[in-house]
Amino acid sequence: MDLNFSIREIATSGMVLFAVIDIIGNVPIIIGLRNKVGHIQSGKASVVAAIIMIAFLFIGEEILKLIGIDVYSFAVAGSFILFFLAIEMILGITLYKDDAPESASIVPIAFPLIAGAGTMTSLLSLRAEFHVENIIAAIIVNIIFVYLVLKSSTRIEKVLGKNGISIIRKVFGVILLAIAVKLFTSNINALF
Repeated sequence: MDLNFSIREIATSGMVLFAVIDIIGNVPIIIGLRNKVGHIQSGKASVVAAIIMIAFLFIGEEILKLIGIDVYSFAVAGSFILFFLAIEMILGITLYKDDAPESASIVPIAFPLIAGAGTMTSLLSLRAEFHVENIIAAIIVNIIFVYLVLKSSTRIEKVLGKNGISIIRKVFGVILLAIAVKLFTSNINALF
């Protein structure tokens, strides 16, 4: 088996996943959940989210084939989702939001907060462009960061404050917007 590790691919896919997961932007939600139910199992939530993402990376394409959709079509559709996520982050608006979860177990944290629809779409979109081993490395790096943020969410909120979190969201929103445009332009030609 030939491994094609690339720092550039790991960094790019890592940035995409970091922006889509938006764990820093979700700190207020995590704080709210922690205040409601007390303890959040950071390690368990992180491991479950990683398993969901890696599993979807491998079987997601097969699921698409089963329903007759190719990866390029999914990547173009994913670019639209990333575009709208970026618009939400940049403008500070909410185009779509699930109801607030009632308990802070694996379900609201690992899925859909960390490994949600945007993350799943991004993974298959990235798979159309990058080697799988680089995407897995990016997932692992992001999950380690997610774990650290979950463990120290109260401290992060105090250090950054609302303005700091808002600035980070906007910066990553712009990066995500640029990635969405690149994803669209590099996959649209394969459809015609």
